[in-house]
Amino acid sequence: MEKAITLEQQNGGLLALSLISSLLDGLDRPLLVAERSGRILHANLRAQQCLDEHGLKLSGTERSNLFADLLRLDACSVFAPLESGEQEVCHSVECQGEPVRLRIRWLPEPNWLVVHLEAPAKVVEDSSLHQTMQDLLREREITYRNLLAAYLRLQEVNRQKTVFLASAAHELKTPLAVMKGYYDLLLSGSLGKLNEKQREILQESKESCERLVRLVSMFLNYSALESGKLVLHIRLNDLRDCIEEIASRWHDAALRKQVRLETHLAPELPPFKFDYQKVQQVIVNLLDNALKHTPAGGRIRITAEPHFWERRATHLVPAVERRRAQASPFNSVKVSVADSGPGVAPEFHQEIFEDFVRVDRSSSGMGLGLAIAKRLIQAHRGKIWVDSEVGRGATFTFLLPTDFE
Repeated sequence: MEKAITLEQQNGGLLALSLISSLLDGLDRPLLVAERSGRILHANLRAQQCLDEHGLKLSGTERSNLFADLLRLDACSVFAPLESGEQEVCHSVECQGEPVRLRIRWLPEPNWLVVHLEAPAKVVEDSSLHQTMQDLLREREITYRNLLAAYLRLQEVNRQKTVFLASAAHELKTPLAVMKGYYDLLLSGSLGKLNEKQREILQESKESCERLVRLVSMFLNYSALESGKLVLHIRLNDLRDCIEEIASRWHDAALRKQVRLETHLAPELPPFKFDYQKVQQVIVNLLDNALKHTPAGGRIRITAEPHFWERRATHLVPAVERRRAQASPFNSVKVSVADSGPGVAPEFHQEIFEDFVRVDRSSSGMGLGLAIAKRLIQAHRGKIWVDSEVGRGATFTFLLPTDFE
């Protein structure tokens, strides 16, 4: 028959250890019970968990001593204030660098010590902080998912907008080409002689038609860029021919606005590989922007010259190759379109290259010309920027590498 383990007889009675243990284990507070000698009679489950968390493991209630193992002080320093009338004595022990507070009470009748253990404030704070961090992470995940869903919806709307623009541009392209052909036919005199007034009206109508053709071309380029379907036709071309062809086409438009159009092309400009039509589109967009903002009596100047562009390398270039590159006269071509218009404030120097951005709301246009120019130049692995101050005109410059492959 299994013999029950009992506590020592106190004041003539026996208390079963199993009964006391079950009562103490039911408490929600860490609690120890010890004899006057310090021998620990029982530690409830919460007390054992608290001590384990802080590196204090009881070797067993028969061998563990409150004063020797936990408090590490003499019993007299605990009993002296209790016997003098103090209800409880508080002591702290260092456990893994953190203080654990022990509140000791004396039960004179059974001559026991009841010890309440209090977890350090840092543990409670860490637990609260951990819970707060978990809540924040959950909220961040929910916010991220909501933002991702909103972003995907916006992407779909943007795709539909691009598809609509491309469809509209394709529908307009054919009738505009027919209209332009008729204007050229009428102005050539093949269908009859024109008086000065008729020629002037037809010329203005042709220019409006050409403006629509450029707008349609802009939409088509924009939709190709947005959908990632832009194809560059890189061939060996002469940049001088490219710029002179544009200047001759825009000469009359500049004269009618009473703006002087000048070109300064360096004679040492070499032929190099680039997309002739795309680079022309860039210069046309810059020229159209300059002509739009230059008042009568102003000037627009197109310059092109060889340039040495010291680009940042993605890998470490040997010193010998760097010196050889610097010794070469140029590795790119620098093209600038300068005007004598009102200029652009510094805070808009980056913004004006974004889609559908117009700094001057009174001007015509869709705000796509500079954005398309930037993307076309970047497709050539070049760069584009603006130098301008309010009231001092603007100079748009781009670099084209001559070693584009």
